[in-house]
Amino acid sequence: MLNKNRITKLKPVRLLIPPKRLKNFRAHIPIRIEKKNYLVKTADSPEELHAALKLRHDVFLEELLKKRKRNGLDLDRFDKHCDHLLIIDTRTNQLIGTYRLQSSLHTHRWYTATEFHMKHIKRLPGNKLELGRACVHPDHRNGITIALLWEGIHAYMLASQTSYMFGCSSIKTMDREEIRSIYYYLKQHGHISDDHRVRPKGKFKVPGMRRHVRKHPFPPAQLEHADFKGRIPTLLHSYLKVGAKVCGIPAMDRSFKCIDFLTLLEVKDIEKAYTRKMTMEQ
Repeated sequence: MLNKNRITKLKPVRLLIPPKRLKNFRAHIPIRIEKKNYLVKTADSPEELHAALKLRHDVFLEELLKKRKRNGLDLDRFDKHCDHLLIIDTRTNQLIGTYRLQSSLHTHRWYTATEFHMKHIKRLPGNKLELGRACVHPDHRNGITIALLWEGIHAYMLASQTSYMFGCSSIKTMDREEIRSIYYYLKQHGHISDDHRVRPKGKFKVPGMRRHVRKHPFPPAQLEHADFKGRIPTLLHSYLKVGAKVCGIPAMDRSFKCIDFLTLLEVKDIEKAYTRKMTMEQ
């Protein structure tokens, strides 16, 4: 049995932003799952939210971009309206992973819409859930943490009665040839869908990408899985395994020096995958 008193609060983070912006922060949908040495929950206090923003800063800015903000936090205008999934190692009381969750129950303004034209996705029936800012501490990038993130997402998805999930899946590259080859690899394996007419907005366009794909709609040659094994992030790979589709060509996020694929997943596909998994384990 976990010592609940030990995990009610994360280590305090020094508050360097105006406290009025987030001082009343609480979870829209409280989630709490205890799993052996881990706790999966939604942030339910300003301190827990700040811990998530600090981890994101350490990974996205310091580790990947070699930059640092004065306040030590990765914060944008969407964060205060979202829920934030936390993975906590209860042996050390350390936050090891976080994921931002934004439900149509609480907002209709999406981070993804800053990069993509996506009106047809907005019109899909039922509740929608945007996933973003997936972040894992470098010492915990393994299958256990990914599985815990998925368990938290699944619990939140059920609680919010979500029909569709979507978000930006990032791949760390700015090389145009590599971007094209990743796109064609995904298309060759049936992961690309143009059904929803998604396309990047002006400043997020990959130069020449749309024209090239129109001229060459099919992969130029057979692309081997082994050549792409380390280029498709684990989280995106796990989405694709349960039936997610990548919607059209990617956007280029120059601020974070990566490309983003708008990834869409119908919840009934996840339920099928969970049913298969439980059947195999019985």
